[in-house]
Amino acid sequence: MNRMTIKLFATLRERACMGELDREFPDGVTVDEIWRGLVAEFPDLGGHHDSVAFAVNHEYVGGDYRPRAGDEVAFIPPVSGGSEPAWAGTVKIVKHKIDLEELQRAVADPRSGATATFAGTTRIENAGRRVTQLEYEAYEPMALSEMRKIARAAGERFTIVRIAITHRIGLVDIGETSVAIAVSAAHRAEAFDACRFAIDRIKEIVPIWKKEYFEGGELWVGCQTSHPPLSHSHAK
Repeated sequence: MNRMTIKLFATLRERACMGELDREFPDGVTVDEIWRGLVAEFPDLGGHHDSVAFAVNHEYVGGDYRPRAGDEVAFIPPVSGGSEPAWAGTVKIVKHKIDLEELQRAVADPRSGATATFAGTTRIENAGRRVTQLEYEAYEPMALSEMRKIARAAGERFTIVRIAITHRIGLVDIGETSVAIAVSAAHRAEAFDACRFAIDRIKEIVPIWKKEYFEGGELWVGCQTSHPPLSHSHAK
């Protein structure tokens, strides 16, 4: 068992009637599991589930982060001015096949006249080698944080309605999608430009790495994704 300090702030502190708790948790517990345990202990916290941010030792983390003994785990309600802009849709890292239609649904909006999608897929040849599969590894809390920043930046640079990003980690077979982006906008040019901006920035700054398995060996490579052309559907 690991003893940790739990901190609650603002409305969470008031609903639990306390701001700090000491609790013991089993090895491998995630921050999300700790939160769900608190909701069971303090049911009034339940209404905040979708908007609470998680932090460990003063750094934001994802719900699947596993704190250790002695860590300080904080649950943080939305701060003033800290909510996501309307165009910043779902941003996810997954270990299963990416559903492109799900991303398109996530950005669907009656205000949009175009939807651009990007799908980075595993190709069978690279640098003269016959590739058998790829494996992606991520520093997940930071990767999610950087991907959310990219989504916000896309909306600040381009006139879009909505953007959604999903990156896959783990083993990815030939022909499967490793990263996907969907952007809706009133006009196709803005949707295309925002989609291209997002994938270029993902490759530049997001801490996700790729290992290439090929006939006769394996190799960590610098680029994250392949470059299939953008596709789009538009109403006008």
